[in-house]
Amino acid sequence: MTDCLINVEFQSGRSFQQQIREKLVDLIKKDYFGESHLPSSRKMAQLLGVSRNTVMLVYEGLVDERFLISKERSGYFVNPELSENTLPETVQAPQKTQNSDLNWSERVKKTPSSFNTLHKDKNWITYSYPFIYGQIEPTHFPLYQWRECTRIAQSRGNVHEWIEDYVDVDSKELISQIRQNILPKRGITANADQILLTMGTQNSFSLLAGLLTNEDTLVGLEDPGYPDQRHIFNAARSKLTFLELDDKGVVTGPQLSDCHYVCVTPSHQYPTTVTMPLERRIELLAQASKDDFIIVEDDYESEVNFHERPLPSLKSMDTEGRVIYAGSLSKSLSPGLRLGYLVADAGLIKELRELRRLQYRHPPANNQTVAALFISQGYYDSHLRRMKILYETKWNLMSEGLKKHLKQCQVTETQGSFCFWIKLPKPLKSADLVRFASNYSILVESGDSLFAQPSSPQNYIRLGFAAIPEDKIEKGLEVLGGLISQLLKEYPQKVYATN
Repeated sequence: MTDCLINVEFQSGRSFQQQIREKLVDLIKKDYFGESHLPSSRKMAQLLGVSRNTVMLVYEGLVDERFLISKERSGYFVNPELSENTLPETVQAPQKTQNSDLNWSERVKKTPSSFNTLHKDKNWITYSYPFIYGQIEPTHFPLYQWRECTRIAQSRGNVHEWIEDYVDVDSKELISQIRQNILPKRGITANADQILLTMGTQNSFSLLAGLLTNEDTLVGLEDPGYPDQRHIFNAARSKLTFLELDDKGVVTGPQLSDCHYVCVTPSHQYPTTVTMPLERRIELLAQASKDDFIIVEDDYESEVNFHERPLPSLKSMDTEGRVIYAGSLSKSLSPGLRLGYLVADAGLIKELRELRRLQYRHPPANNQTVAALFISQGYYDSHLRRMKILYETKWNLMSEGLKKHLKQCQVTETQGSFCFWIKLPKPLKSADLVRFASNYSILVESGDSLFAQPSSPQNYIRLGFAAIPEDKIEKGLEVLGGLISQLLKEYPQKVYATN
């Protein structure tokens, strides 16, 4: 087999060892080598254009995993024991008859695909100017520190802490870190039995909707607001009422009186970014007590709020247990981590825990263990300090750039927030600008789906800045401002189709 041809199209971002091993395992499973020996390490290195040491490490690793055996002076061979566990040949799928396809549209009771939700471009990282909200610049993730915590968690002495099935409990260490290092920053004190880990805030809403609401429950939601929150409660068959906002957040008074639950984002209203002042928070809590409704507080980006003195959370001001607090590590650490938490009375948390067990038991234990180590080692606080400085710098660049290049727009900005809420001049529609800007590698988000009412305005966009490098903000806003001016001159005579 010394004259065999093996080719690996190496991909960036993955090590040579990883990709060579993947290729060889695939060839071994396909019985490519048969009983012949594999190419020598020197020959393989020449075939693939890598160092001999790289190939040797791969070969030795495959020997350790019993894919290969090493014969002295003969080379490396496929382990003959593998043939004993060979899977049977793939059975040919039966041919469907002409009328055998099921009509699932007649069977499904809900159609989530029809929901008008916020479009997130999965290829956002390929844009030159990604003004997307909810993603982070990959280079700023604390990779070394996270890798160190992962190494500790995967050591032989600690592996038992996360390979076990927790069934319905959470990592005691992570719960402890949330109690001691995260909640106190928002003025919240809680016992361990008052905290439940979830797979992010969206999952928290799903658990609450499934447990607390039915067709007789009236839920008040901010408008504009988080669209998937709206869809989650709608799918739970809750009755929805959409709440009016002003420059202080949700308007208290008659519109809340008949609600059973009121969902709010007081730190930075989603998506307008306005902060609910202290007096409005006091009014909201007082009305909740008077009219007997529960407040669901979504404090989605408070951890990285770079404002010097953020206002206390509603939960910290709650004396009656009327506030359910939802937080997460998505904005502060990584949205892909999918770790969130709910804080509420122990009796409610107990029932939520049982419901979670029925759905997926608990969030992945390895993520919980590594996150607990990351916080306890001080890496989390160090990361937050760095990111607050970075985000404040970016926010200032955005603010200055918007004043300079988007003078024709009405901009809502709140220091400490992670995005800017922008009203476009009429008759320009946000959907047209989004499509047109994408031709110039500029990613902006339309605000259309953030409104609940059919007659809502269609000329709002949202610009985030966590994912875009600092040195691209000014130029990106300059180009975007030019595109808005160009569209206004030609609008609506010219149709900007980019399909």
